[in-house]
Amino acid sequence: MEVRNPADGRQVGRVPDNPGAVVAAEVGQLRAAQADWEACGVRERAQWLLRWQDWLIDNAARLTDVVQSETGKTRFDAEIEVPAAIDLAKYWARNAPRFLADERPAPHSPIGRMKRLITVFRPYPLVGIITPWNLPLLNPCFDAFAALLAGAAVLVKPSEITPLSAVELACGWAEIGAPPVFTVVTGRADTGRAVVDQVDFVQFTGSTKTGREIAAACGAALTPCSLELGGKDPAIVLADADVERAAAGIAYGGLFNSGQVCISVERVYVEAPIYTRFVASLTEQVEKLRQGQDGRGFDYDIGAMATATQRDIVQRHVAEAVARGARIMTGGNATGNFFEPTVLVDVEHSMSCVTEETFGPTIPVIEVADEDEAVRLANDSSYGLSATVWTGDRQRGEHIARRLEVGAVNINDAFANLVNFALPMGGWKDSGIGARWGGAAGIRKYCRQQAITVPRGPELTREPLWYPASRTRSRLVTTLMRAVDARGLRKLPFRPRGGR
Repeated sequence: MEVRNPADGRQVGRVPDNPGAVVAAEVGQLRAAQADWEACGVRERAQWLLRWQDWLIDNAARLTDVVQSETGKTRFDAEIEVPAAIDLAKYWARNAPRFLADERPAPHSPIGRMKRLITVFRPYPLVGIITPWNLPLLNPCFDAFAALLAGAAVLVKPSEITPLSAVELACGWAEIGAPPVFTVVTGRADTGRAVVDQVDFVQFTGSTKTGREIAAACGAALTPCSLELGGKDPAIVLADADVERAAAGIAYGGLFNSGQVCISVERVYVEAPIYTRFVASLTEQVEKLRQGQDGRGFDYDIGAMATATQRDIVQRHVAEAVARGARIMTGGNATGNFFEPTVLVDVEHSMSCVTEETFGPTIPVIEVADEDEAVRLANDSSYGLSATVWTGDRQRGEHIARRLEVGAVNINDAFANLVNFALPMGGWKDSGIGARWGGAAGIRKYCRQQAITVPRGPELTREPLWYPASRTRSRLVTTLMRAVDARGLRKLPFRPRGGR
């Protein structure tokens, strides 16, 4: 498969379109190595992750070049991927031993004290990770780091549009001499299907349509999965907000990576008293943004769309909005795979630019009467990934956050949850099932929980409820359970007449 830079169309690489037989061979090798990887222990696995982190640091500039070459991003947008991966590696390496430690829960009843209770976290042997094209280096790291530290082997299938960064990650893992438990297979849809069919856990990031197909396949095979899918993230701007900060934050939140981020701001609801001021500020700030193809300099703010197909979706949303009466305050035009950052006003809530995921550099703005209307419209969506609330009253912002039907809410900021790994990142409704990160849950998702009971004290020759049946032993056990668990007179095996 040819890989081309969407900014200028030039070929920047070639990778194989691997058939199912190749996937099966890779799966066999990963499974053969996984048992030793699990047995080496989480602390040794963490040391390998930190060696990989060293490799990322040493190769950061070259890796950023690769990201740019296959995405058409600006240098500013591309440079965040390696540092974010470095930060995430440190987080998991530092915390995984504690998160994966055996738990010893307290018995629920005094009777349970006869056993020592242990919960053990054992990895799914092989985790398959299927990633999209928007963050080609960071997306595999988002999930592979935790899965590897859990003790799983990992098979990554990157997008066929941007596979080069993931291939570099696999080269780095091999270069540091790590055990052969991390592999990247490139290919199109059939390759992805082969991965889904042969792994023990699937982590997918991408469109809701493809996510539904993967969920169906996983359901048929009883393979657990976690899906981060589409978004249509709302921003609510209240009358007491700092208008300039809100406009700047929403411009960044809506246009970073040309709007090609699952948690991009894709619709904005502004209270009437500040609507005109907000639109003027947002338009002014967006008009100043520079768009073009970057080298290693920071000459531009907005780069190309990753695909012509995605550009066409953006163009359709804008055209349909204008046809129904919306106005373009700035932008609205496409040149090649570049689409100008665009602000739309006089937008109706039923327009496709509000109801469908755009995944592009458009910011539709809608005037609302008050907070209640803003919340109602924000929740009127099939998506529920994240949202932002802009207000001068942080307590009020938190109150509104608790009314929104989304997996994450950032108050007076955009993307803040994306870099706070102690919080879960997951979507509600059509935005997915499951979550990544979020402390211990973010690594335990790649584990099967195993319960172990161990006797305390001397053991009887025969437990009271073992065969043969005995009225005496049965009554002894059930009376004891009743005495421990029941309330009031019900504890008594024989209650006084009229007792309740």
